[in-house]
Amino acid sequence: MRVRGHIRGTPEKPRLSIFKSNQHLFAQLIDDVNRVTIAGIGTQSKANQKTAHNKKSKAAARSIGTEMAEIAKKKNIAMAVFDRGRYKFHGIIAEFANAAREAGLQF
Repeated sequence: MRVRGHIRGTPEKPRLSIFKSNQHLFAQLIDDVNRVTIAGIGTQSKANQKTAHNKKSKAAARSIGTEMAEIAKKKNIAMAVFDRGRYKFHGIIAEFANAAREAGLQF
């Protein structure tokens, strides 16, 4: 709650929220001003169900980070605010963020 209390997404610079469960990983671009989810992807999405990235892992995090950056580019979003939630910037979360940065998303 402390991290999300200070972070807000706008239509020009949405919030890039990440959630990890015991088995899966999910990411969303959220516009908090209009209360709209712009895009979302995860290990359970149709694109990843039949691949090796259908469970939570560092490789899956890299793949989802790259895909999220590509989706953001298609929607003309170049910058985002990274919302790591309650998770430390370590391991899977760091892999996701670094892959999104390398693919061109700035935060």
